[in-house]
Amino acid sequence: MRRRFRTAAAVWAAGLSAAAAEPLPQLDLPRTTLTLNGQAAEVQMAADETSQQIGLMYRRRMPANEGMLFVFDQTAVQCLWMRHTPLPLTAAFIREDGRIASLHDMVPYSTRIHCSPEPVRYALEMNRGWFAGHGIGVGHLVRGLPVFR
Repeated sequence: MRRRFRTAAAVWAAGLSAAAAEPLPQLDLPRTTLTLNGQAAEVQMAADETSQQIGLMYRRRMPANEGMLFVFDQTAVQCLWMRHTPLPLTAAFIREDGRIASLHDMVPYSTRIHCSPEPVRYALEMNRGWFAGHGIGVGHLVRGLPVFR
């Protein structure tokens, strides 16, 4: 009995150690509301290099109408990947004028690089299928984006 208890305690301790080793998702970024084709999306804003590098890594669940908006320093060809990201996502690359330039379905944990086909100022990651489910596609306008002058 004692041996079984020690084994169970060792397994439990190892589980705690492994859980502590996995980084936590970033949940404390500033938030804003965007509107796309009449549909509201509550998004976290990744506006600096560190928050953009982490993105939605390690996030296991995301509510249906939530996502992450990447606000880049300058308009340029931008790229995303799914390293350490367990959620299936669709990324919209968005021009500075707020129009969607392209949509990319992305596979969990993939290191494949997805780049915008033209210079963009923003990228919006939502649960895979969210854009299609709301009739949103290339050319649609995203309202509520931060404005740069």
